[in-house]
Amino acid sequence: MPLRTFFVLPCVLAVLVSACAEPPSKEMDQAQGAIDAARAAGADRYATTEYSAATDALNKANEAVAVRDYRLALNYALESREYAQNAARAGAETQAKVRAGVERSTTEISALMATARARLMTAREARVAARLLTEPTASVTAAEAALQKSGEAVAAGDYLAATEALMGVRDTLTAAIGAIDAAVSTRRPARRQS
Repeated sequence: MPLRTFFVLPCVLAVLVSACAEPPSKEMDQAQGAIDAARAAGADRYATTEYSAATDALNKANEAVAVRDYRLALNYALESREYAQNAARAGAETQAKVRAGVERSTTEISALMATARARLMTAREARVAARLLTEPTASVTAAEAALQKSGEAVAAGDYLAATEALMGVRDTLTAAIGAIDAAVSTRRPARRQS
């Protein structure tokens, strides 16, 4: 038995040494694949912290390979893959939430826009002075442009840009409706000429 142990121990050590004698190419390729999948899921925009951690860990794995520290490279490659998988999940979840928020805001803003247009029409029919409607009309026009820009961003799948385009539009339309209503209520009836 002691002679058998004498031959087995060096063989086990040789296997362990050879396992760490080569770069962990397979694991690094898996990490890169996971990073690519995370980017495709929008993690580079919607889960930036996790995505950056994944790319940083893969960079460290490459640096460890450069100095032939293959064990450290393996650890970083595995860490990178895990971060990338988490980033993909978080990116998809966040993107879905942002998309739902954009859809909700678009619906609310479209309803306010319809109200603002109807009130403008009513004010014009009531012959409210054009100078009183200049600012609210400009606000409604700007809101229409923002809604169109948001729609283009949604069509391109860029929900962050769509969210940004809609910022403040609801408040602008609410203020415009208030200004139109105030202009209509302060309008004096025309004097009758005899």
